[in-house]
Amino acid sequence: MGKTVIMKIMERASGREVKVGERVWCGIDWSTARDFGGASCALQFDEITEGRGHVWNPDRIAFTFDLQAPSHSEKVSNNQKTIREFARRQGITRLFDVNHGIGQHVLLERGLVKPGDVILGTDSHMNLLGCVAAFATGVGSTDIAASWLSGTNWFRVPETMRVEVTGEFQRGVSMRDFLTMLVGGLGAGGMDFLSVEFTGDTIERSLLSERVTLCSMVTEMSGKIGLILPNGPVLDWLAERAGPEVRERAAAIAPDLDAPYTEVRRYDVSELEPMASCPDAPDNVRPVREVAGVPVDQVHIGSCTNGRFEDIAAAFEVLKLSGFKVSPGVRTIITPATREVMIQAARAGMIERFLEAGVVFTNPTCSLCTAEHYGALPSGDVGCSTTNRNFIGKVGKGSHTYLMSPMSAMAAAVRGVITDPRDIVCQGRD
Repeated sequence: MGKTVIMKIMERASGREVKVGERVWCGIDWSTARDFGGASCALQFDEITEGRGHVWNPDRIAFTFDLQAPSHSEKVSNNQKTIREFARRQGITRLFDVNHGIGQHVLLERGLVKPGDVILGTDSHMNLLGCVAAFATGVGSTDIAASWLSGTNWFRVPETMRVEVTGEFQRGVSMRDFLTMLVGGLGAGGMDFLSVEFTGDTIERSLLSERVTLCSMVTEMSGKIGLILPNGPVLDWLAERAGPEVRERAAAIAPDLDAPYTEVRRYDVSELEPMASCPDAPDNVRPVREVAGVPVDQVHIGSCTNGRFEDIAAAFEVLKLSGFKVSPGVRTIITPATREVMIQAARAGMIERFLEAGVVFTNPTCSLCTAEHYGALPSGDVGCSTTNRNFIGKVGKGSHTYLMSPMSAMAAAVRGVITDPRDIVCQGRD
């Protein structure tokens, strides 16, 4: 029987053949930690080694400061200082401080992620790096500290689901809408510990930003990893940053024709409409038109799921067609994923127009993924966001959040109520 992508990745990392369901020790290509959790990893490592240990390879460890960047409390500042001091002591040079952005995105932009890599991190959405066929997964601080000693970690080889996506999105509809529909259809446990291979002509044509969106929310269906083999412009982008060997590596982990799948699901997005995850769960999904008219207090566009330049550009188009005005009663916040994305938006002339429209354009961070950031919602407020979770209390106790695409979120910002973005982008100026 043939091999799936995840099986080939684990065989490369373990140096032997693997079978679905067995537990194998894999060599780690990268072991990373954020400012949130990173200090605990460093302290645990020092406790295990009694302060005299050395990491297995300082050139394969990275720290990313993205949860609270810059820090807004002494506690966070002290945690970040602990990480900086540990990195200096261990000779770890890849410390991406508060001026870089969301860790996974920074690693991608710096060319540190390649197809077939095995990557650990202290973020439950590390698996978005499956957008270039890397096996990345979030783990606890103990696993990170242990990996710094040995450069290995063990995994159970997951079964694989295949998702084939065909068709072209209508104007006003995006990959985020497909992803939201998928979460609603499969439910919170619909990909329980599965590796998911995304294929089909829609995926083959998709941009890196769209692949990031798709893979980032596999977590919300309890999946282990979503995997997309890089091709076309995405592969070219990756090769330019990570080196030409990524082409051979991508080809080497392509699934066999007789690879085993638990199931194959097929979707045609041609008739898909804008979708929203309604309060208070990502899988509480309805078409945007069914919740249109709900008053909105705050809109946030950003996060690891929808913080790329193309996401911001999509929101900009809606704002432009609305006369560059947001509703005076809606607090509108945009957060780029990285400094590189922020520079792109600045050079395109977008930031100035956003600011003139009354939008708050922030430093690149994870931003309103949790209530720990500026912009937390007060009790009773309703928000629209492009983040990946809307559980009760996630961004403020007593508040409620609708998750949606950047176009749908900006449509709510300019109208003051939840609005189908097609009402704006398909009819011209608002």
